[in-house]
This record gives sequence, C-alpha cells and structure tokens, in this order.
Amino acid sequence: MIKSVSILGSTGSIGVQSLDVARMRGYEVVALTAHGSVDKIEAQIREFRPKFAALADEEKAAQLRIKTADTPTRVLSGREGVIECARAGADAVVNGIVGIAGLEPTLAVIEAGSVLALANKESLVTAGALVMKAAKEKNIPVLPVDSEHSAIFQSIQGCPDRKQIKKLILTASGGPFYGKSREELKNITLEQALAHPNWSMGAKITIDSATMMNKGLELIEAAWLFDMDPDRIEVVVHRQSIVHSLAEFSDNSVIAQLGVPDMRIPIQYALTYPDRFESPAAELDLTQCGALTFTRPDNETFRCIDICRKALSMGGLYPAAVNAANEKANAAFRRGETGFWDIQEEVGRALELNLPCGEYTLADVLETDRAVREERQV
Repeated sequence: MIKSVSILGSTGSIGVQSLDVARMRGYEVVALTAHGSVDKIEAQIREFRPKFAALADEEKAAQLRIKTADTPTRVLSGREGVIECARAGADAVVNGIVGIAGLEPTLAVIEAGSVLALANKESLVTAGALVMKAAKEKNIPVLPVDSEHSAIFQSIQGCPDRKQIKKLILTASGGPFYGKSREELKNITLEQALAHPNWSMGAKITIDSATMMNKGLELIEAAWLFDMDPDRIEVVVHRQSIVHSLAEFSDNSVIAQLGVPDMRIPIQYALTYPDRFESPAAELDLTQCGALTFTRPDNETFRCIDICRKALSMGGLYPAAVNAANEKANAAFRRGETGFWDIQEEVGRALELNLPCGEYTLADVLETDRAVREERQV
C-alpha cells in the first residue's frame, strides 16, 4: 500500500494532477521537483511540506531557497538535486518530467527501489533496454501513467500469457489538424498548434500531438513496456478520446478501457494498483458521449508515427536520435525559429545518421542526444 510519493515535474500538467491525487488519497509528499517555476513550487511546498524540493535551474533554486527558508523543506538544485529527489525514499515516484531530462531520474528511482509511476515516455523511447533491464534486475514495477499505456495495462490484466495478445491498439485524438492536408496547413501558427481539442497538456506535448510525434513516441514506449513487436502495435484515430486504448487477443476478442479524458484516472491507478478507489475525475456517462469513431491516421501527411516505427525497428541509438531531433525542432518552433512542418523533416533526417544498432550504455544515449542537438557527428 502506497503511503508516500515524490513528484518529479510537479508544476507541469502531470505533476499538478498527481498532487490532486495525493491530496485526495492523503499521501505524504516526500519530494517535489520542477524546472524553474518558483512561485508554483513555493505554493506546493507550503501546502505539502515535502522533505526535499529541487529546481533544475540553479539561479531559481537559489530564489526558492530564500522564499521557503521558513519551511522545513530542503531546497536542492540542478540535475543532481533532481536525481537526489528521485532517490528520496518515497514508496512511489511519479516521473512527470518532459523529455530526455527524465531519463536519469527514472534510473535513479529504480536504483532507489521505489515504485515507478512513469509519465516520462522519453525514458523508454531513448533507453528502453536499459530501463527495463534495470527494473527487472531490481524487481521494481514500472507502472504506466500515459493514458494509452494505462489503458492497455488495464486491458491485459486478465491475460498472464503475453503470447495470447494478438496486437495492441493505441488511440490518438488526431490533434488539432485532423483531416487537413499539408497544403491546408502550410502556414500553421503556434497558437493553432497549441489548440488541442480534448486534452490540457504542456506546450511540448501538445505540439507533439499536433505533429502526431507523440503517438510515435508512445508506440516505442508500448513496445518496451509490454515487450511487443512494433508490427503488432496499431494506431487508430479516435477523435472523442473516450476509448483510451485497446488490446486484441488470439481469439479476436478486443478489450478496451474507457473514461473521460482526465489524467488523474491513470495517475491514481498507477499509485493504487492493483486496487481501485474513488477518483477525483468525473464519471463517464455513455448516454452523453455520442458516436465513437475510429479511423486510420494519415501517415502520408503526418509522417512521425512511421518514422518512430522505423527507428524502433532499426534499434540501438536510433530512437534516441529521433527523440533528440524532435525535442530540438519542437522547441525551435515554440520559439518561432522554425516552421511547423520543419519538425517532422528534422525527425526524419535522424534516421539517416550512421549509428550503432546493438547494445548501448547510458553514456551512449546522452552523447547521441547532445550530438543530434548540436548537429555534429555522432
């Protein structure tokens, strides 16, 4: 039974909703981390009184240290401070950090022996072999927080023999540009790309949803989480975001998990598994849902799913390179330095690099990430 949690990325969308769950369940909050939101994390510190807090930004951590000097919370800073919070000894840790910055904290959680509630998909995208090997060796559960992977996790609970799973079906909302041609979308603005139809998410993930890169990353994540060949993972567009994903079995039965689009459902399930409790999310009223539709994604216009599938098949460091290219291009678009369609072009070029396809180390992953961002030889 989980009694204490740490939240990595506590001021982001996942972090805030994780604290909603912690508040409702009465969990002790051991540690909080954020990138640089001083006022937000200060308010969280004053409410939850964690033992530790960390800001990745050193200067802002110094500001936070002054602002919270009247509290018992010890404020840490930088990458090392975030990792120390990951190792702080909570029963469970929610990793809601965005991007490859969450990889080392993920490994630190596993090393420390806490249950890992994983929302940082990039940990498995960039270093799935390392993360899953470490978790297996330490016998640490890696419980999915992404709504799609939580849905699959819930749907396969009654199937201990994974050989009986025929395929996994990831649902995608299609983002704000579903049904549009490339010609119709040639002058996309940041404001348009951030207008997600169903989910309230951080800016980086919302742009990933608009390019469909988020679904490509989730495909790689699903392959590692569920030990599934990428050819047995399908993506369908489901505009209503009510069916969160499905599993098809050898007898052609299909089991799905449904619910309102509220991340507090999968967050709470990761923290209470295998038990279920009253949720802060609203109840799903099937009579008010209307029609539920499913269509194939437009992989000719939105190429990122196929790029990620190919990177996974190529293996080795290619998923890390694809992720780095996306993080770089996504950030450049949000700064107004590049166009919307340049993102998937950058991601596709990562497949042209000459990279090892076999085993790798954490140092290899981090060096590949740096090299791709700096546009130098890997």
